[in-house]
Formats: sequence, C-alpha cells, structure tokens
Amino acid sequence: MAADPNAEIDHEGPVTPYRQLAEILRARIARGDWAEGRPIPSETRLVQEYGLARSTVRRAIALLAEDGAVWTVQGRGTYVGQPPADT
Repeated sequence: MAADPNAEIDHEGPVTPYRQLAEILRARIARGDWAEGRPIPSETRLVQEYGLARSTVRRAIALLAEDGAVWTVQGRGTYVGQPPADT
C-alpha cells in the first residue's frame, strides 16, 4: 500500500521518520508532483515543510537514491529518476 502523499510525519509511530519521509516523497513522485529529471524540493525546504532534522531528510533522500527513485548532484540538488548517461 502506497503512502499518502499528503501525510504528515508521525514522530511517535513505529516507522522511523526518515522512512516515513521517503515513502511520502516516493508517493509524491508517483503522483507526478515532480517530473522525471526535475528537482525535488531542497533539503532546507523539506526540513521546514516536515519539521525534521537535516540529517533525517538526508537519510530519506539517500534511501530513495539507493532505490533509484532519485539521484543527487552535489551543489545542485536532487532529481527524480535515473541520472542521464554520460556522453
């Protein structure tokens, strides 16, 4: 069952906040909030929007990157999908 893209983080729940955030972001990607190859909101924006520590946001993004849902360019941001092939 997919996470609700409008869900809030349950700090008291059995699932860790970073996994909750990863599932919320995954649901937002699936819903089409961010197109393939387009950036997701910055870490700072996600920290503010979800009331989480930056390390928690980074951990959620890392989880999504491991799954191939996003990729990150240092100093530029995190993008939906797979990185483009080098030419």
